[in-house]
Order: sequence, then structure tokens, then C-alpha cells
Amino acid sequence: MDNKKKDPKEREKKTIFKQPLELSLCVILVGIVGVTFTQVLFRYIFHLSLAWSEELARYLFLWLAALASAYAFKTRSHFALRFLVDRLGKRTQNLIRSLVTFIVSGFLAIFIWKSLEFTISMSKQVAPSTQMSMAVPYSSVVVGGTLMLYYVLRNWWSDIRSEGKGNNKSQ
Repeated sequence: MDNKKKDPKEREKKTIFKQPLELSLCVILVGIVGVTFTQVLFRYIFHLSLAWSEELARYLFLWLAALASAYAFKTRSHFALRFLVDRLGKRTQNLIRSLVTFIVSGFLAIFIWKSLEFTISMSKQVAPSTQMSMAVPYSSVVVGGTLMLYYVLRNWWSDIRSEGKGNNKSQ
């Protein structure tokens, strides 16, 4: 069956699940809002304090920040000063782009390695309210760093391939 003749809701589902990073960010943001709303509701309406809610919102925010940083790498939304590089020739621009990619990749590789060491060292420690392993919130840095490295290399490879075809898609 042709994709155009399928039910629009079915096509929408396929589109949503093709973007797992964006979907994860949305789910985490909804989770933060839900947990925070529940905390406010219980504190000011029922005069009860939920010990776990603030801690959970904090850990969800760690995941949101790490994944949002990866999303910024994916969409090339990070701040860049390009006014000097743009004045150079294409060959020099490509060389500088490759050099920057190499430096950022090296930094991210060390970042991931050290984050993984730290996450493993914290795996036996538990959070006070939720009693979850502290490896869960700290692993957000490992996952986010790995995704950042993936997107840096993917964007670089995409730029190299598009240069070979004669059309530059870099921003």
C-alpha cells in the first residue's frame, strides 16, 4: 500500500517513533512538569510534603539537560563564531572543520570515559528519598556524552560527503 493512502494517524505514529531523542525529551519534560505539579498540589492543597518528588524532578532535569545538549549537537544549534572561518577558502574551511571535530571528539571521548568511571563508582550509593542507585541519574552524562559524540561525527561525515557531491549543508 502506498504511504500516501495510509491513515494519517498511522503515519504520525511512525514519524514520532523515528525521532527517539525528541520523544525522550518530551516525555522527560512532561515528567518534570507532572512531578513538580504533584509536589505543589500536595504541599499547598493537602499540606503534605512528598519527599521523593523534588529528588525525582532533579534527576529528570539531569537527563533533560544531557539529552538536550545532544539534541543541540544533532541540530547544530550550539553557538559558533564563524565570521573568520567564513572568509577563508573552502579547502581551509574543511580543514578547520575537521580539526574542530577532532578536538571536540577527543574532549567528548575523555568526558565519556571519566563520566563512566564516576557512574560506576557511584553505583552502590543510593538516593535518600527514592532509594534508587545514584548510577541512574549520573548515567545521563554518559548517555548524553555518547550521543553528542555520535552527532558530532555524523555531522562531520555528512559535511564531508556533501562536499564530495559539491553542495555544502553545513551552517
